[in-house]
Amino acid sequence: MTHGGTVIEELTADHREVEELFAKIEALPPGHEARKQYAERAVIELVRHSVAEEEYLYPAVRSHVVGGEALADRELEDHKGVERLMRDLEGLGGEDPAFDHILTSLIQEVRIHVRDEEDNLFPRLKEVLPPPELSDLGGKVRHAKKTAPTRPHRASPHEPHALKALAPGVGLVDRARDAFTGRGKVEEEPDHRGEAQP
Repeated sequence: MTHGGTVIEELTADHREVEELFAKIEALPPGHEARKQYAERAVIELVRHSVAEEEYLYPAVRSHVVGGEALADRELEDHKGVERLMRDLEGLGGEDPAFDHILTSLIQEVRIHVRDEEDNLFPRLKEVLPPPELSDLGGKVRHAKKTAPTRPHRASPHEPHALKALAPGVGLVDRARDAFTGRGKVEEEPDHRGEAQP
């Protein structure tokens, strides 16, 4: 799915990208080293996505959607649960039996969260915000993802103002660490004809 457009289009594109990574993980046997690589890539995308939602989407939901406070609070609780699973996954090797168990839980939790956002939150936001405001939020979310952290941090705030102040600096450090270690890079595997497959 193409990025750009409204906040709903942008975040839905993120959901599809993460689902593609999950499908690649599920297509590989337990213990396969590429599962770890795809999982790291998924965590990077999920953290960036979550930070952007917490900075811009949920404040908009609180301000504009009837019952938005409770709705945003529930979504934030989902984020905290997913974040715990991502932290538990960090440091585990792909061959560790706990890795597959935690990864399966993470995939399930994310899928439930995505379904809830797409079936409930996004339509409600679309009903109350005009297209120009949804597009403006889309631009803010895209910008936030570019500077967001790429790792789950134990002491990470979930309040929009704190995130906007701290996330770019933490994100810079995370991206430098990722570049140095190669985290999130997926080695291409040859297919049966010897051609690289994404």
